[in-house]
Amino acid sequence: MAKSRFNFNRIKEVLIANGETNKSLAKHLKVTETTVSTWCTNRRQPPVETVFRIAKYLEVDAGELLTSMSNLKIIKKKV
Repeated sequence: MAKSRFNFNRIKEVLIANGETNKSLAKHLKVTETTVSTWCTNRRQPPVETVFRIAKYLEVDAGELLTSMSNLKIIKKKV
């Protein structure tokens, strides 16, 4: 069975739009580049508090970093 991959955040898109890099964000947040990379590829999600810190750094609304619920698909589990 293939794994489904959802984009729960748009951190990478907003970083690019603002001319920033994973490295610059990592340095600002005092985390590793690997940590930022896992957020940007949606392998992991940052804590809510960190989403707000990222939004402040990128000068956007925190909501702009999140994927709208309409972009997510409901997965029905077969019983």
